[in-house]
Order: sequence, then C-alpha cells, then structure tokens
Amino acid sequence: MSGEALIRMRGLAKRYKLAAGLFASSSRWVWALNGVDLELRRGETYGLVGESGSGKTTLARALVQLAPHTSGSIEYFPADGQAGGWEVSRTSPHLLRRFRADVKYVFQDPSSALDPRMSVFQILTVGFRYSPKYSGRARLQARAAELVQAVGLREPDLQRRPSEFSGGQRQRISLARALFSSPTTLICDEVVSALDVSIQGQILNLLVELKRAYRLTMLFIAHDLTVVSYMSDRIGVLYGGSLMEEAPTAEITRQPLHPYSQLLYRAVPRLGAALPERGAAAGTPFNPTLQPVGCPFVGRCPLEQEVCRREKPPLREISPGHRVACHFVG
Repeated sequence: MSGEALIRMRGLAKRYKLAAGLFASSSRWVWALNGVDLELRRGETYGLVGESGSGKTTLARALVQLAPHTSGSIEYFPADGQAGGWEVSRTSPHLLRRFRADVKYVFQDPSSALDPRMSVFQILTVGFRYSPKYSGRARLQARAAELVQAVGLREPDLQRRPSEFSGGQRQRISLARALFSSPTTLICDEVVSALDVSIQGQILNLLVELKRAYRLTMLFIAHDLTVVSYMSDRIGVLYGGSLMEEAPTAEITRQPLHPYSQLLYRAVPRLGAALPERGAAAGTPFNPTLQPVGCPFVGRCPLEQEVCRREKPPLREISPGHRVACHFVG
C-alpha cells in the first residue's frame, strides 16, 4: 500500500580510515554519515539534497551494500508481507540477492557505468541472468525490446554499442538496465548532473513517466534544490553526514526552517535577482576527520551559539511530517 515503509534506516553511520603519515595519528577517520534516520515509503519519490561531500552518495551506496555501513540498521519491508521485513546487512545471501533485484542503482556517469565492449542487448541482459527473477532466455529479447522503447530508444538500438550514443541516450540505457528485473525501487544518484540542461528536462520527465508506468518507489539524489523539488514528494536535506531537515516538498520549498535549507533555497537562481556574493555564507568548512560532537553546520550558521558546538541537535518534529535538527527552530 502506498505510504507504508519500504526501507527504514536508523542511526546509519559510515566512516573511512585515513592513511597514517609519518607524523599523523594512525586512528584518524573520516565520518561520511553520522546517525541518519530516514524512511523511504512505498510509492513515493524521496529527494535527498545537499552540496558535494554531504554524504548523499555514501548513503545510497550503503543502502545497496556497495559500501557497507559502520553502524546503524537498514530494514527492508518487501511487498509480499513478510512480518517485520529483514535487516539488509545481516540477511542471508539469497535474500540479499533478492533485495538487489528489487532495489536498483542508477549511477551519475553512464559512460563509466556501461561496458563499451558490449552491445545494448548484452548490457541489459547479462546481469539479469543471475537475478532470482530470471525466467529463461525466451523472454529476454521481448523484454529488452519493450524497455528500450519505454525509455525512448528503438529496437534496432539493441545491437549498437554505448559509444554510438549521446550522454542522454546512454543514461536512458542505464534506466532500461535498471528496470530489467522489474524492481520496486530506483536509486537515482545525480542522474542528470552530467547532462545539458535541455537533456536534463527530458530525463526528468522520463523518470516521472517510468515511475507511473512501473509503479516505482524512488530515492532521487541531487545537489540542486530545483531539480529535487520537481521530482519529489518529500525532501531530506543532508549536510556533514547528518539530516538537517525533512518535510513534504511543498512545505520545505515554501518555508525552509533550517539555516542550511534556507541557504540552499537562496542559492536557487531567479529571474531579476542579484547573484550571491562570492564566498557568501562560506564560514568554516565542516571537518569530518573527528567524530562530530555538535551541529555539523555550526561553522556556517548565523544562529551559532555555544550549545551548537557542544550538542548535536536532535531531529525533532516541528509539524506533522516536518522534522528539523536545530536547537532554535520550533
């Protein structure tokens, strides 16, 4: 049923160990995620927005276990009604294969995600042969023809190689490959950031059509608040590996409450508006090499107080469905 929890993350954290130099400590870590609580609901598009280095891609890769998380939990609740679902990182290899067939990842750069030695048909079908949803060779050609047409290509394109296509067409091939196993969920990680503006609009409209046609749930990741608000039902704002604000799209674009959300909102270009001054609101950059203690946005926040440096603010519900991690909001 639409609105039910499909994937639930609790206290998700991920850290990377830094190489020790001659005079450096051997126990230095980079904290890419620090205690993220997030729920992806069945049938929705959840937009995750934040600047480069905020932890968006790390969260997406942890979700599909490309970069397993350090601590916390990721629960998956499949549509077949298994009571309680299962914890992704602690499940059996069989259930993990099923999870990866249900949840597909679409990468930012289609040029590096597609094997240049393979034809489009081989790209679409080679991974599917190892999927628990594989139904035999007989349906492969018909399924491949159906999907290339669904993403706006032609059936003869199945015999061509990725180098013969433009960047936007290669991203269409990536989407067709992701849909081949009939997934329930797509993770779209900056899928339009490498494309021209006119092509971006085409791919975004295609995603809207595919979501409706195949009844998909989406985690849509971008650094552009305008793009995310166009695609999403709810938006989460990520900074320094922590969720700063989460709310329905209409609410967060009308009245962002967290200072970082307001900064992103002011950065959206508007006709007739003056460009922001270079370096405006830059402040002190976030340093992830130590376990964060206070608010990760404290060095750039105009509301900065001593309590912000001492205590990390909890993600509190200000109004139904609207959560903010700030000591001075609400």
